[in-house]
Amino acid sequence: TALHLISVYPTPNVVQPPNQILCNGATTNAVNFTGSLANTVFIWTNNNPSIGLPASGTGNIAAFTAVNTGNAPVTAIIIVTPTHLTCSGTPESFTITVNPSPNVVQPANQILCNGATTNAITFTGAFSGTTFTWTNNNTSIGLAAGGNGNIPAFTATNSTNTQAIATITVTPSAAGCPGTPRVFTITVNPI
Repeated sequence: TALHLISVYPTPNVVQPPNQILCNGATTNAVNFTGSLANTVFIWTNNNPSIGLPASGTGNIAAFTAVNTGNAPVTAIIIVTPTHLTCSGTPESFTITVNPSPNVVQPANQILCNGATTNAITFTGAFSGTTFTWTNNNTSIGLAAGGNGNIPAFTATNSTNTQAIATITVTPSAAGCPGTPRVFTITVNPI
């Protein structure tokens, strides 16, 4: 009689990788896939290569620079399938979300006379939910050293014989991501 061998291989698995949320330009954490079987091969696909990760690959995912040049968060779904010999295991999925860099529209400089009322400064940006923090290097003009949000109109002051120039720096922030600061000035001329 002939001897027939039947090989039954175990089903490979992959440990669920954690989701990641990052800011545009940040470096992701490397994704090192693991499973219970030695020599398991991990094959993955990515539905959104715009984040800086290729559409597919095999093995671990090295750290990379996350990219989002838009005005809203971008999420990529990565599906990883464990394979061992001729068997495939249950795929697992995880996400990498990349928040955009918030911006602020350049505020206009203002030049006023002592005692005049400034124009209110309303900060705007392209990303919904952006908050704005500002600093002022010259409080003698009647504006605080810093604050959050818009700057309401105020009475400009200058009790000297020369121009008083305040440099205001505004920094946008959204979803935990800082944007590029903008600088403008308020000049108050003496009477």
